[in-house]
Amino acid sequence: WWMILVAGAGVFGLIAWNAMHRAEPPVVVQPAPRSEPPPAPPPPAEPEIRHPVPGMTSVKPLPALDTSDSTMQGEIPGLSADQSLVKALILQGFVRRVVATIDSLTGPKLASRIQPVQRVPGAFVINGNNEHATIAPDNADRYTNYVRLLEVIASDKLAAFYFHYYPLFQQAYRDLGYPKGHFNDRLVEVIDHLLAAPELKSPVALVRPKVFYLYADPELEAKSAGQKILMRMGAENAGRIKAKLREIHSEITKKPAATAKGK
Repeated sequence: WWMILVAGAGVFGLIAWNAMHRAEPPVVVQPAPRSEPPPAPPPPAEPEIRHPVPGMTSVKPLPALDTSDSTMQGEIPGLSADQSLVKALILQGFVRRVVATIDSLTGPKLASRIQPVQRVPGAFVINGNNEHATIAPDNADRYTNYVRLLEVIASDKLAAFYFHYYPLFQQAYRDLGYPKGHFNDRLVEVIDHLLAAPELKSPVALVRPKVFYLYADPELEAKSAGQKILMRMGAENAGRIKAKLREIHSEITKKPAATAKGK
């Protein structure tokens, strides 16, 4: 009987061992359905060119922007018979200076270090004193030579020069931080902005809270750097500059023949 007892115990132990160590069926974890990632947003579209420039052909390739100073020094004197034009300009980095200055004219400040034109001679002329000051009529005389130099350049000739070297101006504009911008559109925009400058009648009242004179009228003081230049040079000079700007505006907004209807 003891053998039966031992055998029974063995069978019971085997059953118990198998119960403890039998393989559990694997738990199948169904992966969560994968959601499709949202489609990537399309790249920003190139801004529409509002004022395209005509394609220019030349037997000579254009210089690289960074080495264009010598070309500008050779070409700019041909724009005017008055060679004092060259003396009034800063030709080092000329293309970049022109682009940076034009882009800044609608802002509050215009840094002298970027300007392509020599500083206007003489000091700002006022009538009165710090408490009751106005812009003196004689202050306009400081600007008359610059106005004359601009007027003697034929607008069509200036536009042809600009169109020919336009790829350099365009590159300088994109290097300035407008990788998808079009400089000719910006130039037209700035000219329109300057043409909207107020036409002031003398006397123009000033205040001097610190070092520099400011316009006493807060609305005038809030105008852009470019409009303030026109306001500061006197009504007659400003009118002559605006007339020239209208001529240039007309030249640079002509529809190129290659894009004309039916071409």
